[in-house]
Parts: sequence; C-alpha cells; structure tokens
Amino acid sequence: MSPSSLNSQVLELDCEQEVEKICGALQEYNRKFRRRGAVIAMSGGIDSSVCAALCARAFGTSRVQALLLPELDSSQSSSTLGGMLAKHLGLEYIATDLSPTLDAVGCYQWRDEAIRTLFPDYQQDWKSKIVISGGAKGGFHYFRLIVQTPDGELLEKRLPHKAYLQIVAATNFKQRIRKTIEYFHADRLNYSVIGTPNRVEYDQGFFVKNGDGSADIKPIAHLYKTQVYALARHMNLPEAICTTTPTTDTYSLPQGQDEFYYALPYHKMDLALWAHNHDVSPAELAESLDIEAKQAELIYADIEAKRSTTRYLHARPILVETVPEIQTDN
Repeated sequence: MSPSSLNSQVLELDCEQEVEKICGALQEYNRKFRRRGAVIAMSGGIDSSVCAALCARAFGTSRVQALLLPELDSSQSSSTLGGMLAKHLGLEYIATDLSPTLDAVGCYQWRDEAIRTLFPDYQQDWKSKIVISGGAKGGFHYFRLIVQTPDGELLEKRLPHKAYLQIVAATNFKQRIRKTIEYFHADRLNYSVIGTPNRVEYDQGFFVKNGDGSADIKPIAHLYKTQVYALARHMNLPEAICTTTPTTDTYSLPQGQDEFYYALPYHKMDLALWAHNHDVSPAELAESLDIEAKQAELIYADIEAKRSTTRYLHARPILVETVPEIQTDN
C-alpha cells in the first residue's frame, strides 16, 4: 500500500447492506435463544444510538425497551440526547437515576477516599477526572488526576497506582449497576441485552468486565467508530447525535475517550488500528497521519500493549474440566 492510499476511504462501507446484515444477525440470535425483543441503555452517544436504531429496525419499536440510566456525575446532555433519540425512533423509555444505588454500595465514598489521598480537601461539590499519559510517546503509561474546586480552580497530580486502582474500581460500579438494571428488564420481558462497543473499544479492552462488557449480542463490535458514524447518518439519526464527540461520561469533569484511554482521537485511532490489522508499515501510517515514523511505531506498540493487558476482560470463566453435556457456541 502506498502512503497516499491509506486514508479514510479504507473505512467506507455499503451502509444499507451493513444494516441489513446486522438486523438479520439480531433476528437470528433472538430466534435461536427464543428472545422476544431487545433492551438497550441509551447514553446519547453514537454507539448506543446506532444500536438502538438497529434494534428498532430489526424488531420494531414495540419490541425495544430503551433505558436512560443517569447518575450523579452524568452529563445532562446524555439524558437530553437519549430522550431525543427515543422520541426520534418512536421508542418508549424508562429513566432510572442510579445515584442512590451507587451511593448505597459506596461508589462515591470509595472514589472520594482515594482522591483525598492526593487532595485532602476534596468534597462532593468538587469535580474530577483521570487522564492517561506516556504510552503513545514511548514511556510507561501513567495516570494524572485532575480536580476542580467549586470556584473553578483546576489542580493536578500524578496518580499513584493504589489510588488509581481504587478510583477505577469505584467508578466501575456505574457500568455494573447499569448492566444489572438492563438484565432486570431483559428477564422481565424475555428480551436480549444489547452491548454497544465499537471495534476499537472491543479490540482495545475499553469496557468493564461484567459491566458494559456484558451483553447477549454486540451488533457493532466489528465496526470502526468512523463506520458507526456513517451508519448513524445513513439511518437519519438526529444531527446532534451524528456530530456528538465521544466521551466516557463516567467522571464529573468532561473527559474525552482519547485523553482517558486512547493514543489518538477516534478518527485517527480507527485508521491506525485498521492499518495495524492490515500490516501497513509504521512509515505509511506516519505519512497518512502526518506524524513522525517513531510515533507511528509507538502507536502500534500501544495497540499491542492494550491487547495484552486487557486479555482478562475478554476471557470466559475457566473450567477445571470440560462438562461435555453442555455445549456452547462461543
């Protein structure tokens, strides 16, 4: 492949054909496992929005249970966009505030305790987020904690490993409680639970085990995020959703996915992962992204490092011996 041929065109796809393929897979899954419809939690982001639209097309709007599951740190725009999408698709939705449950299990308490090891004055009226550094520049990954005081002052410190683990463990309650609610409604209605990761998220382990990583079917896990945006436009989703910027919507300060986890913004990360998957040289990637060849090498190394360190998230429970009477398909 010549440098000039590595561009966003490699991610183009026949959108209508892709929609038909995914809807067929959704319908086949439900026939096989005798499910009647689909449950999907909608965050207002591009991935869950496209998955909701696909489910509405596959099963009809009366067989899709949409959920809005905000909590204390959620952006107001998440519920606004989620409600907008539900109205656009003709879906009825149930909104459940998870804050009391998260408070009861200690989500905020454990998080704040860890933050106070760095910022002793931290209180719930402060805001915070974690930012990743190092890996894509050739160093070890490390994390920084950024907090904002009630008067708007931003403070920052490097985050020790122990505090990092406790903050992440605490915030993972959010994804796991959301999934508990999803499976309640799935059991109540005999529906399937829809997972919403795109290809980069699935490949790079950007999900919580038994949280947003848990689902019955993940209809867009083979699609790069650029392709998910293309499907959104093809299915005529609202412009506010088609142009939304990917965020984690996990921490109280605004946080892009690239600053928390990835080495690049999504459109460049898509191209880098596609190039790596198709044996494109670092030099060619560098030319395409207008970066130094060394940085392209580091991006490839970062991709492999994340695959290695997140294998645990993809792993199924291990049996000491197989149980031959029980056959699974995956």
